[in-house]
Amino acid sequence: MSHEYYRRGRNWYTAIGALFLISAGIVIVRQLLIWGPEFMMDFLVNSEITNEKVSVAMIGFGVFMIALGFRKHEQPR
Repeated sequence: MSHEYYRRGRNWYTAIGALFLISAGIVIVRQLLIWGPEFMMDFLVNSEITNEKVSVAMIGFGVFMIALGFRKHEQPR
């Protein structure tokens, strides 16, 4: 393989982003199965810090990390 070839997206930013997305997805699916969608929406819009709000923040952070992993890679000269 050439030293000029860069495997785009295969780095630790993408891996951490995927980890955060999967973890948040598991929590949201678990809450949906336990409480149902109407209670989950109530937990999402109330004034307390809940699992749903942390999961939404984790999804945002995971998307940010994946986007950071797909940025243009420049080789040092």
